[in-house]
Amino acid sequence: MARLGLRRFPPPMLLLLLGLFLVAAAAAGKGKKRGRGGGGLRFRREGGTFKVLQVADMHYADGRSTACEDVLPEQVAGCSDLNTTAFLYRVLRAEDPDLVVFTGDNIYGADSTDAAKSMDAAIAPAIAMNLPWAAGIGNHDQEGTLSREGVMQHLVGMKNTLSRFNPEGVEIDGFGNYNLEVGGVEGTLLANKSVLNMYFLDSGDYSTVPSIPGYGWIKASQEAWFRKTSSSLQKNYTSQQPSQKEPAPALAYFHIPLPEFSSFTASNFTGVKQEGISSPSINSGFFTTMVEAGDVKAAFIGHDHINDFCGKLTGIQLCYAGGFGYHAYGKAGWSRRARVVSVQLEKTESGEWQGVKSIKTWKRLDDQHLTTIDSEVLWNRGSNGRGGKDHDRS
Repeated sequence: MARLGLRRFPPPMLLLLLGLFLVAAAAAGKGKKRGRGGGGLRFRREGGTFKVLQVADMHYADGRSTACEDVLPEQVAGCSDLNTTAFLYRVLRAEDPDLVVFTGDNIYGADSTDAAKSMDAAIAPAIAMNLPWAAGIGNHDQEGTLSREGVMQHLVGMKNTLSRFNPEGVEIDGFGNYNLEVGGVEGTLLANKSVLNMYFLDSGDYSTVPSIPGYGWIKASQEAWFRKTSSSLQKNYTSQQPSQKEPAPALAYFHIPLPEFSSFTASNFTGVKQEGISSPSINSGFFTTMVEAGDVKAAFIGHDHINDFCGKLTGIQLCYAGGFGYHAYGKAGWSRRARVVSVQLEKTESGEWQGVKSIKTWKRLDDQHLTTIDSEVLWNRGSNGRGGKDHDRS
């Protein structure tokens, strides 16, 4: 059985269908009322929700001429980057997210003729659908015609992007360290407060220290920025009027897994672990920094394409997205996928939207039915702000 109806069509037909997606996307984006106001991010009045779609490891290169990797034999003919594009259109239309987050290896620089054009093509569906999006970089984005700095500069100059190069006036390692604030529902008491915070960090590419092999890591300067930013946001939320009893929850997004992702077994996570955890060979302490800060409830990464689990450790959910792109390595017969996070506000008896009540997640598969799997609550304000089962660090 074919996993995606589009892949039964020959390449010319796939191009035609992509054209139809573009037309429909443009129409869908016009006049759509979202929860955003004044160029910022905001929870929706209808439903009191804010939804994030995470896209990990597209590995986009040269479009139609770039072949797929690790697909079933009957899917090889005509399979290309365009299948990645088709999947992105499908899931964007199905989920209608308030923000799309691309967590690195958005392009595969080594196979890209022109890195800027590859990035434009990779992100194009979100732009065509007039959706706000944010991005970070992984360990493959810079392996083509743009440096890491150049890749991030290109991303921050694209349409509808909320990506930032780095915080102003701060000496910090890497590129693409920034935070986004999500305001409460317009017209409510919390309309001008950030009721959900989002942190984006550059987890690096490869170690530059000769005695330390392997991948890069989040550096001390980045942790210092995170601590200062988190402290400031928490202070504002709990002290400025209307003051709140507890800090607003936060989500963190980066590319390379922390060593703590190795803490789980099949008995204490939701999803699958089908390959090793490709974390740095040293532990720079960022997980401990998040625990000490207290506001981050979940951290989301990519990098290891055929892992897609979430596991809870010391009060923080650590989640893989699973590989999205068809030019990225995968597992034949195991669908490419995306992770969705839906944040829900509390509602008073009088009908007023308040702060965040819960954070839920699920995944969408690129199969014939765009199947939803592994729905779970990551965090709930009840039970001392903890949702689900916690796991010791032993």
